[in-house]
Amino acid sequence: MKPAPFAYDAPGTLAEALALLAAEGEDVKPLAGGQSLVPLLNFRLARPDRLVDLNRVEELAYLRRDGDVLRIGALARTRALERSPDVAAGWPLLADAARLVGHPQIRARGTVCGSVAHADPAAELPAALAALDARFHVRSARGARTLSSRELFVSYFTTALEPDELLVEIEVPSLPPRTGAAFVEHARTHGDFALGGAAAVVSLDGSGLCEQARLALVAAGAVPLRAADAERLLAGSRPDARAVEAAADAAVRGLHLGGEDAWRRALLRETARQALERAAARSAA
Repeated sequence: MKPAPFAYDAPGTLAEALALLAAEGEDVKPLAGGQSLVPLLNFRLARPDRLVDLNRVEELAYLRRDGDVLRIGALARTRALERSPDVAAGWPLLADAARLVGHPQIRARGTVCGSVAHADPAAELPAALAALDARFHVRSARGARTLSSRELFVSYFTTALEPDELLVEIEVPSLPPRTGAAFVEHARTHGDFALGGAAAVVSLDGSGLCEQARLALVAAGAVPLRAADAERLLAGSRPDARAVEAAADAAVRGLHLGGEDAWRRALLRETARQALERAAARSAA
């Protein structure tokens, strides 16, 4: 299989890349890791007029701790997220999620921002970032804006990014003290797409009550789904087995999963339960 013909540019600066993305009358796609885009090109499901290869734009190649936040540039590879000591210490949910992305070859090439921009609701990193209340910094030749996960993810493989916009950075706030996080998913084989999963963050107050809970579901709908009812149910309670069971029930209540409804709902409930249970245990450790 071969892609349809396209023009190719490899700019050296972000300004040059944004200018190319703003070309009028062309369907222009940015290329970073290419782990999602190249297969689409080869199957001719994507037929852009031009590819803008970002790999020479060194100003986007960073993964760094900046005070109390983690900053992930557009060329940061998933492998870097998986192996970073700073990420493991401050944002372990991202490290856990990164280990479940595809296989080592995919993680070595694929980018975190590319996975987010692809917007696959069965992908691990978008759900983990949604649970962490990440902020998504977007640039174009027209200017800049910052989006939340609720604003960014629109539907299956669809984001709020305009054709001339580029996701240049993901900003992830640090977790407060007495906070635990966990990522649980189920796939047919290791490295395969998840059939269901959950990313959980649980923060305790000084008396051991849940101060805040965040739960995002994987492959539960058109976007990474924050389980707001489960989060509200846990807030102010002691996250024991009964409370976690009730929150897991609330997380899947009202989901519409088509012909696979019964077993998918059971799978999502169990991954949510396990993720919340592990996060609560780690918050008290």
